[in-house]
Amino acid sequence: QVQLVESGGGSVEAGGTLRLSCVVSGHSVDFYVMGWFRQAPGKEREGVAFIDSGGDTSYADSVKGRFTISKEDNRNTLYLQLMDLRPEDTAMYYCAADEWGGGGWWSNPSVHWGQGTQVTVSS
Repeated sequence: QVQLVESGGGSVEAGGTLRLSCVVSGHSVDFYVMGWFRQAPGKEREGVAFIDSGGDTSYADSVKGRFTISKEDNRNTLYLQLMDLRPEDTAMYYCAADEWGGGGWWSNPSVHWGQGTQVTVSS
């Protein structure tokens, strides 16, 4: 059974830094695609950063230059480094992984999701 468990969230002031981790069990991190999503209260879920099995990455415009996605195979862990945090980054952050990918892959029935970790940024 595949499980994804996030950690590393917290409360920081604007301009602060956090590193989120997503530990994968029951599978390696060599999924076709993995990503970080976030959802703020009253807002739709937003894709933040993605990484594929070849290591190629992509980011939402709102976080480019501030967030970095990476993975560490020997720790079976996906990371999201968050820098220069802003109050609008406040949200629950989720990791997700899929073996098949494709456009809108996060809606595939095969997607695995974590339970989320809260990030709160105060001004």
